[in-house]
Amino acid sequence: MTMTKTLILMFHPDLSRSKANAAMARAAAALPGVEVVDMTAACPDGLDLFRDGEREAARLLGADRLVLQFPVQWYSTPPLLKAWQDAVLTRMFYIAYEAEGRRLEGTPLLIAATAGNTPEAYTAGGRNLFPMADLMAPLRATAHRCGLEWADPFVLYRADKLSPDQIEAAAADYAVHLARWIATPLERAA
Repeated sequence: MTMTKTLILMFHPDLSRSKANAAMARAAAALPGVEVVDMTAACPDGLDLFRDGEREAARLLGADRLVLQFPVQWYSTPPLLKAWQDAVLTRMFYIAYEAEGRRLEGTPLLIAATAGNTPEAYTAGGRNLFPMADLMAPLRATAHRCGLEWADPFVLYRADKLSPDQIEAAAADYAVHLARWIATPLERAA
């Protein structure tokens, strides 16, 4: 069996201040065949379609699986993730579809998100009004449009309220979740 490459693009605005996302990234990076990229460090000047698009498209095409990891901020993704979508996916699916976008289709996608509130807050009657699945709808629609295989997201709730031991346990759970997902056979056409 050939080892696959899993690419985790982490969109935390300031990883030096992160506890949960940093621990999750460390746990994930310890798995074989996993590469974690801190996109804020990799793109300190943001992302531009023409300046960065080709490099980032090549990064994606070198992976068998893709994880987008980020903290949920105001019911959405951090600004750099949206800029990444605008620069990289626009290039791949509207400018260079035959050479890039078509080749990305079928890639499995996992969303790994952290949220500050409890799971109960993300219900129809909860403080945040909407279930997390509803808040992820734009990402799921993007995955669908790009032909990416959507996996059930990994969400860590109360991320900024957990003790160090709870964070480490959650990071270990994330690594187990990733390992199971990675072990799922790829169904992409060659």
